[in-house]
Amino acid sequence: MTKKHAYLKIFCKVSKAFGTSMSEEALLALIVQSAVDTMSGKAACLFLADEDKNVFVPKAQTGLSDSYLHAAPMKAKRLVKDISKGGYLHFRDATTDPRLENHAAKKAEGLASILAVPVRVRDKAIGVLSLYTGEPRDFDPEEIELLAALADQGGVAIENARLLARIQNNSMLFLEMATSINSSLDIKEVLHHMTAGFCEAFSIKGATIRLRNDETGALDLLASHGLSDKFLGKGPVSAEKSVAEALKGKTVVIKNVKKDKRLQYRAETMQEGIASMVCIPIRLKDDVIGVMRLYSEKIEDFPQDFLIILEALAHLGALAIQNASMYLALQEEKDALQDDSRAFSSY
Repeated sequence: MTKKHAYLKIFCKVSKAFGTSMSEEALLALIVQSAVDTMSGKAACLFLADEDKNVFVPKAQTGLSDSYLHAAPMKAKRLVKDISKGGYLHFRDATTDPRLENHAAKKAEGLASILAVPVRVRDKAIGVLSLYTGEPRDFDPEEIELLAALADQGGVAIENARLLARIQNNSMLFLEMATSINSSLDIKEVLHHMTAGFCEAFSIKGATIRLRNDETGALDLLASHGLSDKFLGKGPVSAEKSVAEALKGKTVVIKNVKKDKRLQYRAETMQEGIASMVCIPIRLKDDVIGVMRLYSEKIEDFPQDFLIILEALAHLGALAIQNASMYLALQEEKDALQDDSRAFSSY
């Protein structure tokens, strides 16, 4: 069997596995094992970048000892930057190459050469797939292409798992919010539960819900979670000066707070440790009555499915406000009728 036929066979095998009920863990294990078997390697490992800690974390591997995997972790940002430039990195002698760390650990593990390619999700490098050999070795373009193709398959498996997890997470959050609205007419209690639920479900720093005050032109705080009293008390939030597009019915994403001039209190927002935020209008029929905001400590793109679920939850918030308003109005009418009844009886 020629090398090309062998590569095609293993690629087809991995591709077919995506049509089965194999878990993310099993798919990634198949990918790293396929890399070793097809390219006659000693070991392989798929690492994912932990952006908060700036290190790579092993996600799936074969042929490496626990002691090697738990040695000092690789720095993620520098390696992702280097590997993205040329599409791959080749270390012919991994035990001496100055671009690598932990030379002694690699020597003790019996490693010689390393070929590393990026694992991508939507054109963003989120990790690396590394192939290790026991003897010094160069790699031809076809071998590099095969490892890159397997890394792309790994990215697909990871993205599919993340999407499924988000769908399940969003569904549960939507159910919890709907249940909360149906169980209480205390509007502040419901909305505080919503903001706390957002922060927990989406792993973000904080959230606020503000309603438009037509008399003052300000956005009055109704509920919040995860934010300091200093930040919340920074001053009146103007409906005209603070991301006014949201009050016109448009969901607004501010990817980088530091560079966006639409914020009324930009300096205070940065001091709070907020890097990105999204503003979602709260609609009651055709009117925008307020704004829901979510704040992140990281500069990030908010995916479309994330924005859709936020807009749906904002509609639930509006429904909760409407229910509470109707209840209060009915309660006032009831009290007025009782007063009229007592007055008539007295007469």
